[in-house]
Amino acid sequence: MTHFDWPVRVYYEDTDAGGVVYHANYLRFFERARTEWLRQLGYSQVEMARDQQLLFTVVSLEMRFHLPARLDDALRVRGVATMAGGASVNFTQELWRDAESPQLLVSATVRVACLQPITFKPRRLPDALRKELC
Repeated sequence: MTHFDWPVRVYYEDTDAGGVVYHANYLRFFERARTEWLRQLGYSQVEMARDQQLLFTVVSLEMRFHLPARLDDALRVRGVATMAGGASVNFTQELWRDAESPQLLVSATVRVACLQPITFKPRRLPDALRKELC
């Protein structure tokens, strides 16, 4: 299994009136981390859509909120692909506060499907990418 870590900083725009990260923004942190993971492996989502007729979309998601993230926190998204099927990939992702004593803030399981961009019908995950993820 390939693990990936991606740093995140909490900005004012990420928070609610109380200075706590608004719940929907955790999804943005996880999405960006998966995108950067692909980029690190040498895959551009723009190029994959254009050249291979392949898109990714979240088809299921479960999140658990353990502790809140706050304005200006330094965070780290950690992820691992736990299973790659014919046309989908399952990920486990966690958001940690980077500190002397790291704290788990949010955990998630995400299932991403591979689709053809015009019809949105399932497409097989490229073998090379499946091997690199799992």
